Amino acid sequence: MSFRGAAAGISETLKSDIARGFGTASGTYESASRLQRFMGNTMLQKFQSRESQRIDSTVLDLGCGTGWFARKFANSGRVEALVGIDLSPGMLEEARENGPEGINWIVGDAEHLPLPDGSVDLVFSNLMIQWCDDPRAVLRECQRILRPGGFLMVSTLLDGTLRELKAAWHAADPGHQHVNRFETDLALQAKVRAELPGAVVENRTIRLPYDSPMALAGELRHLGAGFRGAGRRRAVTAPGRLREMCKQYPKEPDGTIMASYEAAWIYWQKPQDALTGKQ
Repeated sequence: MSFRGAAAGISETLKSDIARGFGTASGTYESASRLQRFMGNTMLQKFQSRESQRIDSTVLDLGCGTGWFARKFANSGRVEALVGIDLSPGMLEEARENGPEGINWIVGDAEHLPLPDGSVDLVFSNLMIQWCDDPRAVLRECQRILRPGGFLMVSTLLDGTLRELKAAWHAADPGHQHVNRFETDLALQAKVRAELPGAVVENRTIRLPYDSPMALAGELRHLGAGFRGAGRRRAVTAPGRLREMCKQYPKEPDGTIMASYEAAWIYWQKPQDALTGKQ
């Protein structure tokens, strides 16, 4: 889920908070990652539909988390070298335990990637960039490390995501935010055009079912994707407010609920004649 800092630029303290939150959830992340798998699989299908015999020398899974998709790439037989980068040491510890040997796991910041210019054939980044204060810095870094002809595949979430949960909390606890904010479609499109001329952005609304609002809240907690904005309550939310939120959340005829996610995928190929920055 996304966070926008109150000040320009996201602080190192806040980055540490994000990394710690995901690290705490490393043991439950994969069991709760329905949305993450759907969005990542959409990009993986694009990868698999490219030239069937193409071998990518180096693939980067940026924001690799527990390494679910890094493992998919490792098993594809079409990758010579695989790198997984994540801000959370806890996530990478889980990835190392579950992943095959030979993957280079690196603790790193997507806004300052610890990789040389023109060193990667494919950058795959699934639901990571929305955690960054400004996606342009990440897109510039991806552009820098890609070789000419290399591919970039990024998924993210947009404004309107979890709108049912946001409205229910607004009715139950006005004046306090409980749902992370997300980039608008127009803002994302403008930033992508500025950094990646010719990129394609695809959008889709995904609706997932849950047994109850508390089940949705539990999934977000197990993903490490709880709200971290400046408007959050510092104390534990009172049970009465939680009950009121559940009451306000719209129900399906069978008593279950739906949660909406506004999904976006960015696809871009670096021009063959692009300079890598190497001397």
